[in-house]
Amino acid sequence: MNILFIDSTHPLLPKLLEEAGFKCDQLTSMKSKDEYLPIISNYDGCIIRSKFFIDSEFLDHATKLKFIGRVGSGMESIDVKAAEARGIVCLNSPEGNRDAVAEHAIGMLLSLFNNLRKSDSEVRTGKWLREENRGIELGSKTVGIIGFGNVGTAFAEKLSGFRCKILAYDKYKTNYAPDYVQEVDFDTICKQADVISFHVPLTSETKYMANQHFFDNCKDGAYIINTSRGKVLETSALVKAIKSRKVRGACLDVLEYEQISFEDLSSVNPDFEWLCKSDRVVLTPHIAGWTHESNIKLSTILADKIIQLFGK
Repeated sequence: MNILFIDSTHPLLPKLLEEAGFKCDQLTSMKSKDEYLPIISNYDGCIIRSKFFIDSEFLDHATKLKFIGRVGSGMESIDVKAAEARGIVCLNSPEGNRDAVAEHAIGMLLSLFNNLRKSDSEVRTGKWLREENRGIELGSKTVGIIGFGNVGTAFAEKLSGFRCKILAYDKYKTNYAPDYVQEVDFDTICKQADVISFHVPLTSETKYMANQHFFDNCKDGAYIINTSRGKVLETSALVKAIKSRKVRGACLDVLEYEQISFEDLSSVNPDFEWLCKSDRVVLTPHIAGWTHESNIKLSTILADKIIQLFGK
């Protein structure tokens, strides 16, 4: 089987596939979907991250395609329904970065609770402010997890060591939570959680799930974490909630302004500029799942899935 690599990956992925008998063409220098349309009919499979959206036009040209492999968790860069309607299997590797995202979410929260970014900056400029940087203990809080898949589960596992109360909501699951997690409905998360962390894919149901109505219904003084997808959270509503003290702080690894490739921001506006200046916000550039270890695991897990389904 011939596999087209549209995006660069860890070298282990093509190595493992070639050792299993696949032929891999790494044509990653092309920039646009249109450049791939004349050649995709030559391939039985393709590997992507998020260079462009694989839509019906692309699939119409992919007459031999048997699978699409996404190195990562979310599948929003693929029209999965259109692919599956053509008999194309869509694979991803969300198991590969579950621990990385969970650790990052906790790291951002601890940074916010303990004023690490702010106090570090102050010490470097000669300020030694102790009382002004008195912290908050995670163990005294109730943490609500929205979405209990690979990452939500890993986040709960790591939180359990802090002895905080953990609530979880997942629309598509029942009887899923371990003993240290309490299954609740969405409203209970909003009313009881001191910290609310989003671990959901981006779909029509989850787009702007964290909107003005959501923040209005949150417990006063809640903290928000988003390491899922930028458009799960409406930035303007968050800024309004932080300004009014309805929300006390936020940790954002993703922003609604990201380009489809996640490599840059498509726009900068007053809400984003306000977030950048706020001491009550911790920002990172979509790197929660971006560790050296996850880079290897994402590729090896995807390779295993491809080999199991299509290997000789």
